[in-house]
Amino acid sequence: MKLKLLAILLFSILFLAACSNSGMSGMDHGNMDMEEENNTDEKEKIEGLQTTNATETLTGNEINIVAKKGKHQLNESVSVDALTFNGSVPGSQIRVKQGEKVKIKLKNELDEPVSIHWHGIRVPNEMDGIPGVTQNAVQPGKSFTYEFTPEDPGTYMYHTHQNAVEQMDKGLYGSFIVEPKEKTYDRDYTLMLDEWMSKPEEGESSMEGMDHSNMGSEEDSDKEADSEDSSMSGMDHGSMESDSNDSMNGMGEMGHDMSAYDIFSINGKSGDSIEPLKVKEGEKVRIRLVNVGYMSHKIHLHGHDFKVAAIDGQELKQPKEIKDQVISIAPGERYDIEFTADNPGEWFIECHGDMEGTSGMKTKIQYENSSNSTDKSNQSEELPEFTFVNYGPSKQGEFSLDQKFDVEYKMDLNTAMNGSDMAYTINGETFPETDNINVKEGDLVKVTLTNNSMMDDHPMHLHGHFFQVLSKNGKPVEGSPIIKDTINLKPGDVYVVAFKADNPGNWLFHCHDLHHATAGMVNMVKYDGFKPSFTPDPNANNKPE
Repeated sequence: MKLKLLAILLFSILFLAACSNSGMSGMDHGNMDMEEENNTDEKEKIEGLQTTNATETLTGNEINIVAKKGKHQLNESVSVDALTFNGSVPGSQIRVKQGEKVKIKLKNELDEPVSIHWHGIRVPNEMDGIPGVTQNAVQPGKSFTYEFTPEDPGTYMYHTHQNAVEQMDKGLYGSFIVEPKEKTYDRDYTLMLDEWMSKPEEGESSMEGMDHSNMGSEEDSDKEADSEDSSMSGMDHGSMESDSNDSMNGMGEMGHDMSAYDIFSINGKSGDSIEPLKVKEGEKVRIRLVNVGYMSHKIHLHGHDFKVAAIDGQELKQPKEIKDQVISIAPGERYDIEFTADNPGEWFIECHGDMEGTSGMKTKIQYENSSNSTDKSNQSEELPEFTFVNYGPSKQGEFSLDQKFDVEYKMDLNTAMNGSDMAYTINGETFPETDNINVKEGDLVKVTLTNNSMMDDHPMHLHGHFFQVLSKNGKPVEGSPIIKDTINLKPGDVYVVAFKADNPGNWLFHCHDLHHATAGMVNMVKYDGFKPSFTPDPNANNKPE
């Protein structure tokens, strides 16, 4: 009883109104072969890898991505040891054309396994980049080639899915833009939002007693390998048992103290180190907001009316102009906003809240040939929050609440004590014991998600599919149909979503606050009769979260 009271007390201390709504919150199988690469000396890997303020942009149909270590400068005074894609944080931006097949070779120069997940992009299952589920983790010194055809234009991202709770935290991510066949804007900026620790050792100390490995023992893995569902074997899910009460250090969030994240960043930089966005009067400007961190961020554009043009890469129907509203972007979500540069001067686009890192998450929109700079930051001001439930003119989507579905599933998201640790559950279980959503190809699926956690937001991300949001808290979505792959549930929220099972495979459905996923909040959409095309390797150290 005392332990439960302590956990609740510690949660309350850290439950701050922040820059966050909840402060915690067609394929060639030959390319599946891994290629031996020569390892370079560890010292050579690190030397000369100071990252730059801007990342390179990669285009074309054949792209190379190298995972390697580096030192990364967050601001004028703080640098961190980072993991990078192509030597920068974020990694190289990938820009490809809609409907054109791409081949992306990942080379691993780290001293630990890695993978790449194409977040939000509908890829064939064996290209999804989930160690132990769709492939074996790419080992040090080896390579893996991903091939797929991005059919849906929009804003996406790529990131590691191997021990991602730690590897993403150190910078293994980048933006992925699928360009439409016709552009409707003149300027195009991508802003990737993240959080960092100026003293990573303090955050690491809070992880003591938290074992990300051995949720299943070798014996269990052997049993799984002999079972019908062999896709789960060779996968190390993360232990739910703790050897130390240190895992409750600072909070009950499976031992990870979010208050240690005191530097918020845009494109890997914070404060004055963030480059301004240049515009010309009369231009139509698109800003792609991508949250790769573990907290929600409320973003405000000063001085302009704007439209929310797309959510999670999917264009909205006839979006209307709004002003002086914040866009709350949860982990894994993407929001594209568009405005006409019709107010010359210098204006902020910034995060609102009162956490320690909030002040660093802002940059300026600067008009060329304009000396006006009268705008002032107002990051502590409370502004109305944009909602998509009634945005734009009413349009009929693919699904409706009153139609017949082949599969209906209820997902109860909750928090529980597991010994001295905090567990994050789906229908009372933690992964891999959570119940799957079993479907047949062609099924119409309705999922009701309910957040019964007292304090935690849960941004739930479905791999391999988009879903339509049908209702929020019992009220049907009106206005433009909302198509997403990640949806954030605040405590008490109930969402009903629907999708068509049109991409066979085994697909994760998990919380994109990866501390919650590592602590159990994961299940899978599994297609009847699907067999993975790879053989799980129990020695690959596969850690899918």
